[in-house]
Amino acid sequence: MSRPPTFTPPPCARALQLPTGRGPFAVLDARPEGTPRGTALLLPGYTGSKEDFIAMLEPLTAAGYRVVAVDGRGQYESKGPDSQDAYAQKELAADVLAQAAAVGAPVHLVGHSLGGQIARAAVLADPEPFLTLTLISSGPARIAPSQRERVRLLSEALELTHMDMEQVWAGIRAMDPPEETDIDGADLRRRWLGHNPSQLIATGRQLTVEPDRVAELAAVRDLPVHVMSGVRDDTWPVPLLDDMARRLGARRTVIEGAEHSPNTDQPPRTAAALSAFWDEAGRPRR
Repeated sequence: MSRPPTFTPPPCARALQLPTGRGPFAVLDARPEGTPRGTALLLPGYTGSKEDFIAMLEPLTAAGYRVVAVDGRGQYESKGPDSQDAYAQKELAADVLAQAAAVGAPVHLVGHSLGGQIARAAVLADPEPFLTLTLISSGPARIAPSQRERVRLLSEALELTHMDMEQVWAGIRAMDPPEETDIDGADLRRRWLGHNPSQLIATGRQLTVEPDRVAELAAVRDLPVHVMSGVRDDTWPVPLLDDMARRLGARRTVIEGAEHSPNTDQPPRTAAALSAFWDEAGRPRR
């Protein structure tokens, strides 16, 4: 579970509901002074939320970019239905296309972990609204065996044993390392309880069965791609991410001092790498 350093937006950002053609979504909309150099749409990972990008909002706006971090349907402060079918990947990808249109496409698209696979699906459905694609700690196919087991246990707790979200939260906290049990505990609990269980079950299943779609993404013309990660990752091993970047012909950035969530582990370094990529992608080609 990612642990943002705070759930309080910086002065450059507003928490609001973004109206789209597919309903409203809770976002943090951060804007620079003056005319933005571009707009970025940021998608969080499994069990995450828009707050996972909160420490990057100030440095990204300081670099001149408008940044919109979003809770997907059924995540934290974005409402979602109780039907698992509503969280099929094609539905979530359609949400991203609607969000891009609402903030003013074309946009720089960024997805962390599960958010990266949803971002990839959106690009494959329609690449036109996107200037670039950045995949942060998001691999080519399904997650590693140890993580598949964790998702299986969570899904069984929610679906088969009919534990409620409060009971599952208590179990998660009991398994946390002692040094992490007091980090933003109230905020993390509130976020967890805001998630729709059907969303967690459906997207968890997606993470365990996602096929390798790297060749499809590589075939998308004129879309700069950036693969980022920490120095180690137990969800998709770093060598797997290295190979994916090679297959995509993508820019590759490894963030020192970070693991599966560079955006919360090392936000200044991650923001600097993102804005440098967007700056380069925005230069006229010779």
